[in-house]
Amino acid sequence: MSEVQAIYAKAQTSPNNITFSELCALIEGVGFEFKRQKGSHRIYKHKAIHYADCLLPVQDRKGNAKPYQVRQVLKIIDSYNLL
Repeated sequence: MSEVQAIYAKAQTSPNNITFSELCALIEGVGFEFKRQKGSHRIYKHKAIHYADCLLPVQDRKGNAKPYQVRQVLKIIDSYNLL
C-alpha cells in the first residue's frame, strides 16, 4: 500500500485525526498542484478537472486538517476516481 493510499484509508476511517501535512500529501498524491497561499488557506488546482471543484482550498488548524475539508477532499477523490 502506498503512502497516499494509507492516508486515504486513514482519512476515510477517521477524518478528525488527519494532520494538515497528511492532507496536503494526499491532495498532491492524487494530482493536485499547489497554486498559491491566500491568508491561512493553501489553494490547490487539478489540471484534469475544469469545474468549480478544480480549486481546492485547505486550511491548517493548529497542525490538523479541518474534518469538513478532509471529507470534501475524499468526495472529490471518489467523484473523479483520482486514486
